[in-house]
Amino acid sequence: MNTPMEIAAAPSLFGRVSLGYIVVASRKLDEWQRFAREGLGLHVDRIDAGLLALRIDAHERRILIADGPAEDVAAIGWQLRDEQALALALARLRARRVEVSEIGGAQAAERGVERLFAFTGPKRLRFELFTTPRVSSQPLDMLASGFVTGDLGLGHFAMTTREPEAAQHFFESMFDARLSDTIEDRLNGVTLELSFLRMNERHHTTALAATRGKRMNPLRTAIHHLNVQAASLDDVTLAYQRLRGMGCAIANAIGQHPNDRELSFYVQTPSGFEIELGWNPILVTDEAAWQPAHYRGISLWGHFPESLTLGGKLGQMGRGLASLVRQEYTVGAAA
Repeated sequence: MNTPMEIAAAPSLFGRVSLGYIVVASRKLDEWQRFAREGLGLHVDRIDAGLLALRIDAHERRILIADGPAEDVAAIGWQLRDEQALALALARLRARRVEVSEIGGAQAAERGVERLFAFTGPKRLRFELFTTPRVSSQPLDMLASGFVTGDLGLGHFAMTTREPEAAQHFFESMFDARLSDTIEDRLNGVTLELSFLRMNERHHTTALAATRGKRMNPLRTAIHHLNVQAASLDDVTLAYQRLRGMGCAIANAIGQHPNDRELSFYVQTPSGFEIELGWNPILVTDEAAWQPAHYRGISLWGHFPESLTLGGKLGQMGRGLASLVRQEYTVGAAA
């Protein structure tokens, strides 16, 4: 049994990992280009006929849209602070007997990194580890005034899972994620339980959602949403107006969450998952003082659904029932 001193001295990735990029496979590159540039207000580079690179800071790649039929997130890139942090992450994967592929050259450059290490994460979503992003000296050309990234990373993502305990254990044992808080809410006739995990001062980098009781997954896409944090409230409200004017499906109007206090709205992307554009969430700056809380209700106010239809509800119900007969992949247990 480890002593308190040994536990305290154990190496940790907390504060040394952040969300680096996401890769989307889509055949709707023209729609994505307009959605991202004219709607969200991001910088968009058309690399070639089959690749879009969306920038929000100096990183060459933050969101990649690559030609492909899935209309879904195809990979998530995790940035490790240094080579020592990367070595620790790889050692943990080896201990779980998880197969890892090292990728360099043109494939890595397409991701905007020098090299990466890829493996299969929860729900068979491809996870990629890297340390050194390629940065651009090209000035950002975007409608938004800016975004909050840096050591906090790209933002956060939320995913539904039929194996929430296994998924939470993976993030806690792999990245030393810490539970910020939990929420329960009743949506479309089912009770959802959500856990919010932080990996640095950002209130959460990953949120896990599961149905209470019979575990179902009503979503077609690998994640429910990707969050990016705008630099100003005007960036949020103006993007909301632009996207509504463009006829984009607003999943949830502007509102505020009770746990991280972020003011945000949700819009459906051309590929079907959502992007949450938010402003001014709290940071967890005092680890010793933070205590996880439990909230009832996902929103303090607002976030009213604007585009939910009967067909959409029925589709979610059908997918949820169909998911009951499929086993969800969980990353191998530690040896």
